[in-house]
Amino acid sequence: MMPISGVNTGAVQPLTTAEKVLGAPKVQKPEEEGRPLKPVMDEYIPEEPQEPSGRYWMGKDEDGQPKIYFDDPERAADAPKQPEDAPNQPEDAPEAEEPDPAGQGAKGPERKKDKDEVWEANTDKVDREIEKLKKKKEELEQRLNTETDEAKIKDLERQLAQVDRELMQKDNDTYRRQHTTVRQIS
Repeated sequence: MMPISGVNTGAVQPLTTAEKVLGAPKVQKPEEEGRPLKPVMDEYIPEEPQEPSGRYWMGKDEDGQPKIYFDDPERAADAPKQPEDAPNQPEDAPEAEEPDPAGQGAKGPERKKDKDEVWEANTDKVDREIEKLKKKKEELEQRLNTETDEAKIKDLERQLAQVDRELMQKDNDTYRRQHTTVRQIS
């Protein structure tokens, strides 16, 4: 170990002439040392409700589910008030509507909900399409296992990969929901 007195003090250099001329910078003290500074706060200035501009925005419905709202300029005069807890919504935005029975999107502007409406969602077409793809996949796998020609094997593998990709894309809840047919029963 080296004693502190043996540390090289050559790193400390004397002031150059330019620094001597300018002088050492002076530290400025605040004028008000005795009292603390007042914290800076934002101030809320309420705005007049704006005319509807036809914009879309994301919000949440009563259940906390994501919902798309639309600021319809044509419904501005007779639009109901927005829910109090909905964030970032204009004053004259339409109230959160009940979700569509099949989750197909927004309802038409003049559409009103009756108590005795019954809707039916049908996924038969999608189910048949997926079943057809599964059968095609089984058939290609069987043909691939029995084939001996290299060129045909590569072609069958390519077809099988394509059917697998299509099945991955279609055999899920999102695809079923998007391609469900909905009709009104009563």
